[in-house]
Amino acid sequence: MMKNDELVIVDRDYARLSALESADVLVEELSRATVVPVERVPDDVVRMHSVVTYVVEGMGERRKVQLVFPEESDPSSGKVSVLAPVGVALLGLRAGQSIDWPFPDGRVRRLCVERTVAPAE
Repeated sequence: MMKNDELVIVDRDYARLSALESADVLVEELSRATVVPVERVPDDVVRMHSVVTYVVEGMGERRKVQLVFPEESDPSSGKVSVLAPVGVALLGLRAGQSIDWPFPDGRVRRLCVERTVAPAE
């Protein structure tokens, strides 16, 4: 299983995310990001408006969500804010990668990306 060594973010997403009054953890993630033009981002990289299928290891939970900006968030329809713990964790990962991420309950969970569908441009 690959680990999240490099965080890739689309340039226009980076600009918009950097402007958010956001949690420190997002700022930290953005600070280590490689920012690239949209045409150079592989389709399997989780970016804004991607649809992501991931597994929470050890819990056997498989979820399918769309990563969205905070004002578009609607958990009941699977739209998860990039500022939510799982949203920040998934941003920039590729299919096959995993990340250990602390959640608000104090537990660390390993999220494994199974599939990513790039947003329609």
